[in-house]
Amino acid sequence: MESLLHFAGNFWWLIFPLSGVIGGAVRGVSAANERRAQRRLERYRIKQETKVALAREKAAGQTRADGTRRDMAKVLQRHDATDQRWLSYEIDVAKLLDFPVMTDMREPLTLAFHKAKSRADLLRPAQLDDILGDRAAQVEYRDAVGEYVAAFDAAESEAIRRRRSDFSAEDQGRLARAQHLLRLAGDEAATPQERQNAYGRAQKELAGLIVLPPAARAAIESKVLGELEA
Repeated sequence: MESLLHFAGNFWWLIFPLSGVIGGAVRGVSAANERRAQRRLERYRIKQETKVALAREKAAGQTRADGTRRDMAKVLQRHDATDQRWLSYEIDVAKLLDFPVMTDMREPLTLAFHKAKSRADLLRPAQLDDILGDRAAQVEYRDAVGEYVAAFDAAESEAIRRRRSDFSAEDQGRLARAQHLLRLAGDEAATPQERQNAYGRAQKELAGLIVLPPAARAAIESKVLGELEA
């Protein structure tokens, strides 16, 4: 203790420069600590901003995926709705005979409609999920359905406009008789024999005039001939 006091008594003047050195060292340590704290805060800020950006990107991707699913679901619905419109002609023979252009493949608009339908059917996915990851396939299918709908609208408008006007008076009479006979063939109140005879006579009236679609012919024959066999 005496040595320390002796040193302090003889070298008291060193207190001032040493205090500056010590103060500078303390300030340096404090500054270094502050810089480390700032770097930690900066790293934390960057990490949080990255998390937010990733979350936003994920949400945006999910939104796009949901939008694509809704858009493709609407395309499928348009496809189905147009199929149903065509089916109303294909299985309703009376309606078909009112608008025979709808099955006349010599008509350019009718032929275009059937080609557009075949293409849309070919590109249609078995399941909605099958097409969600393929943007090119989505565009191709959407455009095909758009062409199908437009082609059907054009063919139907022409069929409604012309109805049976392309047929002579005699042929229009044959169509009218065939229409009546086919209604009788589908009438459950008639006897099986009457229905079979009516269908046979209707086929003769239509020979050379119009070809019934396979679905319509199969539906009638199943109903008429099936009851006879039963």
